[in-house]
Amino acid sequence: MARLPVTLKNNHVWSILAGLVLATTLADAQQATTAPGVHPISGRRYAFVMGYQGADWLERPERIEEESPDRAIDALRIKSGSTVADVGAGSGYMTVRMARRVGPAGRVYATDIQPEMLTLLRQRLVREGLSNVEPVLGQSDDPRLPASALDLILMVDVYHEFSEPQKMLRRMREALKPDGRLVLLEYRKEDPSIPIRPEHKMTVAEAKMEVEAEGFRLTRVDELLPRQHILIFTKP
Repeated sequence: MARLPVTLKNNHVWSILAGLVLATTLADAQQATTAPGVHPISGRRYAFVMGYQGADWLERPERIEEESPDRAIDALRIKSGSTVADVGAGSGYMTVRMARRVGPAGRVYATDIQPEMLTLLRQRLVREGLSNVEPVLGQSDDPRLPASALDLILMVDVYHEFSEPQKMLRRMREALKPDGRLVLLEYRKEDPSIPIRPEHKMTVAEAKMEVEAEGFRLTRVDELLPRQHILIFTKP
């Protein structure tokens, strides 16, 4: 807790402290009543969504070593001129990498459910001088992507946080072209040494079970990254 100014009167100090305690209690109660559910097929418990207040974590310098983001994009072999989506784009860390791969003739839909994240993303696009990205304010059950328009949808450490994963997968399937690809990057739950909370990891078996139930087919599993699975599903 930050140190309070010493010039405050004691009753004012205690009023502030009481307010902080009450706010914390109410926040804990709200979190308890909105605790994530459990997937009806795999039994996996959904993780809490990381708020925009944690955006700095998305930009941490260690991410290059821990996740090898450019190597992950290389593995997807995104073609110039493609139409792609970054679902759960956050502040745009992966969005800008995708935008450079598709080039001026391509398009990236960057969708997130937090307006504050999209504000950070737009600021990044200005800094990077990119004009081929369309920010989209999605919903918890709909990424709001155009129908039958996308060659690839990427989710980086995002899918496990969905509170409505089945509905989201159905909407994304509708947005993909025939043979379009749905790609999940998820921390490996199979490896307990990876320093991420278990609910923020997934096994290959969990992902396959849940995603294939919504009409996709797991066509490739790539383990070239230091800590994450690259799980590539195809829309038949």
